[in-house]
Amino acid sequence: MTQDLLREIETFRQQHPAVTAVDVLLPDLCGVFRGKRVPINELTKVWKDGVAFPGCTFAVDITGDTVEETGMSVEMGVPDRICRPVTGTLAPVPWAAKPLGQVMLSMHDGDGSPFPYAPRALVENLVTELAQRGLTPMVAIELEFYLFDRDRAFDAPPSPPVSKHSGLPQNRTQVYGLTELEEFEEVMDEITAAAQAQGIPAGTAIAEYGPGQYEITLAHRPDALRAADDAVLFKRTVRGVAHKHGYEASFMAKPYTGQASSGMHIHMSVLDKDGRNIFAAEAAEGSDALRHAIGGMAATMPACMALAAPGANSWRRFQVGSYAPTVIAWGVNNRTAPLRIPAGGPDSRRVEYRIAGADANPYLVLAGMLAGLLHGLDGKIDPGPALAGNAYEAVDAPRLPDEWGKALDLFQSSDVLRQWLGAAFVDTYAITKRAERAKFNQRVTPLEWEWYLRG
Repeated sequence: MTQDLLREIETFRQQHPAVTAVDVLLPDLCGVFRGKRVPINELTKVWKDGVAFPGCTFAVDITGDTVEETGMSVEMGVPDRICRPVTGTLAPVPWAAKPLGQVMLSMHDGDGSPFPYAPRALVENLVTELAQRGLTPMVAIELEFYLFDRDRAFDAPPSPPVSKHSGLPQNRTQVYGLTELEEFEEVMDEITAAAQAQGIPAGTAIAEYGPGQYEITLAHRPDALRAADDAVLFKRTVRGVAHKHGYEASFMAKPYTGQASSGMHIHMSVLDKDGRNIFAAEAAEGSDALRHAIGGMAATMPACMALAAPGANSWRRFQVGSYAPTVIAWGVNNRTAPLRIPAGGPDSRRVEYRIAGADANPYLVLAGMLAGLLHGLDGKIDPGPALAGNAYEAVDAPRLPDEWGKALDLFQSSDVLRQWLGAAFVDTYAITKRAERAKFNQRVTPLEWEWYLRG
């Protein structure tokens, strides 16, 4: 254990003397945190020896069940792997009822290398690959989420939050509405403050299209791995602060029929070894490197839908006019396209990747995006002309897959993703999600009773 790590612990204890325990957090295949609560006097041991978790943590579906068909659990004897703290993520938990800390963990294989089934390791490996080429992805992530009324029956559908200012539910659409921000400003302000206390660069908050829906943008980082860490920790922050204020926060893709879905948009530019943006150009379409990156991302996008839409509800986002894409296209300042070059000056040229729901695992979406980037730059892939106008009316544009099983088939058969994400990971993910899909399809829903009970 290096002196730097020892200093990190000592600095934390000096700044937060009331903290008696620290949650150690391991994000699983679905981006859900698994963890343990460690007494503060055992923290040095965590830094020195790590924490043991079974490798089959990365063969767990959204319900928490281990998918035995992956062969990663009982068949292997459920072996542990060592997880080590991620430098820079030891931070307080401002919303906790009693003083508490938290730190992110990263799982490692027996030889100390990143565990190949861990989503975080995929991003780490791809960033290393780009660094060997003298390239650094600059990444920012935007996350949309809903606040709900927490006072409802367990099995009741979600309902909009009631403002403590007006006493009224937020039950209308007012995109960019300031009143909607003001009615929940204590929650938004505390989310931002809590994020910043944890080193998460939370910025602008806006009211989105749905009732009780908001978006907070995380600032660009020249560290793609840390940007993904920011996103998963930010989700935990939003949920924790909302709960403290008596609300439920959710990153579910489509919680309401007929209302806006929640997306996760990733902005990326790429710096060379001298810190220059290789996408920069006077033309609004950006440089040749940007076009090639878009070409690679477009080519891998159908397969990456399995990562961007990881559950049954995810697929309800993709409707005409919903701002969730249905075709493969790119455009300049065009939010109907899944690959968008935002407006801005020459040095700010970047691509916005718009296919993912807020329910997706940020590591996996980013890994798919980076795989597309490498594919495009290596192959100098031409994306064709930019799309002008409404992408939903682009009848000649190729369609994105519109069904979960179809996307999983494309994902598992993608040579590009098998190359950059690893065949073992691709197969394990596909097996796990197919099992989750089968489990979902076996459930009888209230809508079926409504439609078919008397048929």
